[in-house]
Amino acid sequence: MVKKGVHAVPSSGKWVVKKEGSARTSSSHTTQSAAWKSAKDIAKKENSEAYLHGRDGRIRERSTYGHDPRKSKG
Repeated sequence: MVKKGVHAVPSSGKWVVKKEGSARTSSSHTTQSAAWKSAKDIAKKENSEAYLHGRDGRIRERSTYGHDPRKSKG
C-alpha cells in the first residue's frame, strides 16, 4: 500500500501543510521553513514522503521516510 505524501504549499500569504487527498490543512505557518519542518515530521510518523513547493507551485525539494522505492544511494 502506497502512503500519501505530505505537501508544504503557499496559500494566501501563509504556508500550509496538507496531506494528499485531504481537503483540510494539517497546519498553517507564517514561514516556509516552519511548514517544511512540520511536513517532514508528519511524513516521518507516517513513513511517507514530504514535498516542499515554491511560490510558483513547483516542487522544490522532497524527503522520503520509510521505504524508499529508488535503488540509488542518497
